[in-house]
Amino acid sequence: MSLSSFSTMPTAKLRLKTLPTSTTITPLTLHSPFLPSFRLPKHKPLSILRISTSPAISASLEAGVGIMATKLGMMSFFEDSGTVVPVTVVGFREGNIITQIKTEATDGYSAVQVGYRRVRDRKLTKPEMGHLEKSGIIPLRHLQEFRLQSVDGFEVTQKLDFNELFKEGDLVDVAGTTIGKGFQGGIKRHNFKRGQMTHGSKSHRQLGSIGAGTTPGRVYKGKKMPGRMGGTKTKIRKLKIVKIDDELKVLMIKGALPGKPGNLLRIAPAKIVGKNIPKN
Repeated sequence: MSLSSFSTMPTAKLRLKTLPTSTTITPLTLHSPFLPSFRLPKHKPLSILRISTSPAISASLEAGVGIMATKLGMMSFFEDSGTVVPVTVVGFREGNIITQIKTEATDGYSAVQVGYRRVRDRKLTKPEMGHLEKSGIIPLRHLQEFRLQSVDGFEVTQKLDFNELFKEGDLVDVAGTTIGKGFQGGIKRHNFKRGQMTHGSKSHRQLGSIGAGTTPGRVYKGKKMPGRMGGTKTKIRKLKIVKIDDELKVLMIKGALPGKPGNLLRIAPAKIVGKNIPKN
C-alpha cells in the first residue's frame, strides 16, 4: 500500500454530544463511524478519608529505654529450689548517660541517645568530641539510640541506672555482634550432611550440585553455599533476668548472649504484644 492511499482514507470524526449548561450533567455519549457508541460511566463522589489520630506503632520502636553493657562470661546459677540455670554475667563500665534527646519537632522522630564506656579524648574524632562537649558530657566510645513513643521525663546528662530500669524476673531483648568464624564450608555453616567416607565414595565434605544445567542455567539467589560465617549483628529476645547483684554491679541473664567476653551488648525491655505493645 502506497503512502498516497493513506491520504484518501476517511478520517474518523468524533462528535461529543453535551447538554447545555443550564441542565443537569449526564454521562457523555461518544459517536464514531469506526467505534460502537458507548456511554462513559458516571463519576462517583469522592469519599471523605478518615484519618486516625492515634500514634502508629512502628517495628523499630523500643518497648522502653535500654542500656549498654559488657559481656563478662558464663557460669552456673543455683536457684533456691536447687535447679541449675546457665547464665551469662553482664557488667557495666562508666557511662549509660543520655547525650541527646530527639523530638518530632527537631528531628522528625522521638528517641533518646545514650553514651557508654568512657575513653580518652584522643580516642575520639573532633566531630565526636564536639557533639559531646556541646552538652558538657565526658568522652564516650559508644553512642546508640532508643526510639520511643514519648521522651517525656528524660534529660540530657541524665545517668541511667540498671537497678531502676530492670528487676529480677524481667524479660529483656539483648543485641550484639556474634563471634566471627571466618570462611567456612557448608557442613559447619549450614549443617549440611557429609557423604560416605568409605565404599568408594569420592564426595565427603563437598557441597555437591548447586543447580541444573541448561534450565535454568544459573544458580538461584540465596543458595546456601560456603562463605563467611559469624561476625554479624543479632538479637536474642525474651531472656529472663535471673539475678541482679548490686554489690558487684552485674546482671545474670539466663542463656547465652552473642559475642565473646568483652563484647558490647545492648539490653532493652522485651517487646511483648499485649503487654507493652498494642495488639493492633
